[in-house]
Amino acid sequence: MLSLKGNQGTLHNDVKLFFESENTSPEVGYESFDAEHGRYETRTVRASSDIDWLKKAHPKWEKLTSIVAVTAKRECKGKVTEETRYFISSLDATDPKRLGQIVRAHWGIENNLHWVLDYAFDEDKQRARIGNSDANMAIVRHIALNLLKAEKTSKVGIKTKRLKAGWNETYLLKILLGTS
Repeated sequence: MLSLKGNQGTLHNDVKLFFESENTSPEVGYESFDAEHGRYETRTVRASSDIDWLKKAHPKWEKLTSIVAVTAKRECKGKVTEETRYFISSLDATDPKRLGQIVRAHWGIENNLHWVLDYAFDEDKQRARIGNSDANMAIVRHIALNLLKAEKTSKVGIKTKRLKAGWNETYLLKILLGTS
């Protein structure tokens, strides 16, 4: 299951048009509802394996079996927002509930990683934009995060470990060398 974004050329647009067209869009195959922390969310999953046309247009995706659209409608404090995300998959479209669960699990992992990077490294405020510097710094932050997570002797959070490493050269070397 791979998320489609606008940077994937015509693939994203082709899938989006398929799901937005009355003539081609499949019916909702699965719907779920959550109510947590004062937020109400309804997620609908539509999926199709009838994609020979897409495989012809994008032959490099040999194992492509289905396309999926997940629409999340959220209501929080009287404000309603709706977002549809599109996916390509090597899984069959016959079990939309399972496809929705896979998408949800993927987003949970990605959201958790983003939250840690933003909280511990203030990633959202990073302004490196020259050449490949933004991508390079993202890689450095991921490496640093992995090293900090691997250090198990200090029972504190990632942000505190990072600060401690800045204050204590011995602790920094422990993290970098992976020694206990």
